[in-house]
Amino acid sequence: MNIQIIGTKKCKETQKAERFFKERNIQYHFRDLTIKGLSKGELDNIKREIPVDNLLNKEGKQFKKRNMEYMIFNTEDELLNDPLLLKTPIARNGNLSTVGYEPEIWKEWIAESKSY
Repeated sequence: MNIQIIGTKKCKETQKAERFFKERNIQYHFRDLTIKGLSKGELDNIKREIPVDNLLNKEGKQFKKRNMEYMIFNTEDELLNDPLLLKTPIARNGNLSTVGYEPEIWKEWIAESKSY
């Protein structure tokens, strides 16, 4: 299993995701979006699992701060240029991705990895 958690240190949902994997002694790589955003290739991989509109955090501070609710924009371009617009956490396991706190799906990933 190759787990990557993408989020911010202040995000409560991201903290819960980190705790979930720590409690199960599963190593993961953490990517802090305040330091480094997603590359186009990473976003493309995530989009295979999750529609790009589901990745945009319309309830988040950054969306409101930029007054985006009344703007017309290309969602993918905005996510690449401003990673703080992403809904977090994004958890990745190889080509599989989830957005938000999804412990049931993560448990399936763990069960599948143990069956090999």
